[in-house]
Amino acid sequence: MNTTLVINRKGGAGKTTVSINLASYFATANVATTIMDYDPQGSSLHWLKQRQAPLGKIHGSNAAPEKFGQLRSFGMYVPTETKQLVIDAPGGISGVLLQELLCRANCVLIPVTPSSIDIHATAHFIKDVLLTGLVRTRKIRIGVIANRVRRSMPVYQPLERFLKALNLDLIGRLLDSDAFVRAAETGTGIFEMAPGLAGAECRQFTPIVEWVTGEKLEAPVANVYPFSLRVGGA
Repeated sequence: MNTTLVINRKGGAGKTTVSINLASYFATANVATTIMDYDPQGSSLHWLKQRQAPLGKIHGSNAAPEKFGQLRSFGMYVPTETKQLVIDAPGGISGVLLQELLCRANCVLIPVTPSSIDIHATAHFIKDVLLTGLVRTRKIRIGVIANRVRRSMPVYQPLERFLKALNLDLIGRLLDSDAFVRAAETGTGIFEMAPGLAGAECRQFTPIVEWVTGEKLEAPVANVYPFSLRVGGA
């Protein structure tokens, strides 16, 4: 099982957007997939509940803090056949929980938005992650994703300079697009929408899939589902 941890201490960075679209890609490729949601808001699990047949099956695992009458260990169950586990981490993460999640991860995706405040906060978070020592000892790969990129500002120069100094990769840029919003609201992924609705977004996301899997796709992904799903219509 390959485990991808999607994480950033700063809220609103787009962790759920990355998690659900990565999971939906694997599901449409007929790979046994589980989303584990650590966020008390349960955004990934809420998205999962909106999915309808014949969309690819994704198992949902609830790792949020226990509520009265609920057993966290039961909710955290991951089927043994799972090949791709995607963990949607909560905001504000640190300490023991951060170490717990890093101990599970094979690779880490860190989305960051264009705000200078968010970039600054993410830089500090990356330093904290590296200081745990787990990245080095467990040989965990770290990739950063520029999220909600404005067309007027396609390059994050301060962030790229910081990453270059640490020998880390900026593996993808996702434009600020309504397609991601529509996917989140309807239980679909961009790879399950008609190419005319999310073709550009699929091409932007393809390098992220390639980085996670370590495999070069034969061509940029543009709807891997055997039929076209039209969100919000027949």
